[in-house]
Amino acid sequence: MVLLCKDFNPEKYSVLCQLFGKQYLQTGSAAAMLERYLSVLTRGTCNSDENGKFSVNDYGAKEAYAKSQIKEIIQTFGVETILIYTAILLKKRIAVYVPPHSLKLLLDYTRSIPALAWHRQNWNIVHSYVQLTDEEIENLQAHPHYVAGFTEAAVEGRDDLYDIFINVPNSQIIIASHAKESMSMGKLHKDIALLMVAKAEEEGLSDIDIIKEIAAKTQELLNNLKSLGTVDETSGKPSLTLETLKERKMPPATENFLFSLAASEGFVKL
Repeated sequence: MVLLCKDFNPEKYSVLCQLFGKQYLQTGSAAAMLERYLSVLTRGTCNSDENGKFSVNDYGAKEAYAKSQIKEIIQTFGVETILIYTAILLKKRIAVYVPPHSLKLLLDYTRSIPALAWHRQNWNIVHSYVQLTDEEIENLQAHPHYVAGFTEAAVEGRDDLYDIFINVPNSQIIIASHAKESMSMGKLHKDIALLMVAKAEEEGLSDIDIIKEIAAKTQELLNNLKSLGTVDETSGKPSLTLETLKERKMPPATENFLFSLAASEGFVKL
């Protein structure tokens, strides 16, 4: 059984697949399974004496987004987590490698990384499990940025597929040569990196607590960025130019990062 969906909510669809599967095993009828599906589609609920009750209201999108392993990721990569944070903010292509026997870990990592840009609430960029076949690679490359998971070690040599490569078993992050300039680090990055590490080490903080702390820091960064620009009279949105940033005489790495971030957030007129 294959269930196609347009939203990101693994827990919701896992329960649905189990419910439909049990229904089919009990009845041997695809029509009975379809009946349950149509009930969920039209009413948002599905009741079964044998298999229990299902309601889409029990599976909110934000709850799915918040099921993250951010704390583990930060503890694994330490201050280098800032590379992942920077890459996701700048809408880079991120490849994550985990061996085939650790597929669940791969799924956990790929679903967690977009939480570093919580303000976007965009999990459409996640391609949890990609194989190095022509068809799947062609589909992946049709997207300008993504978080893609792989179980084939050979992907490390395919730097045409990524800007940063995350080797989970080796706790290693590699920046592709073509992306090194745009991924230059400065004091701003160091401060954020130290904040993330400190929060990950703080006892009693959950993954969602850490996500909120990072989100608050990101929002502070975006507010400061907006304050450097002007408001576009036509769109009413913040507008920022490279010349404006240069007037501030910032360190090159900070200037480059802020302008790239402004472009990623739609603050730059093209």
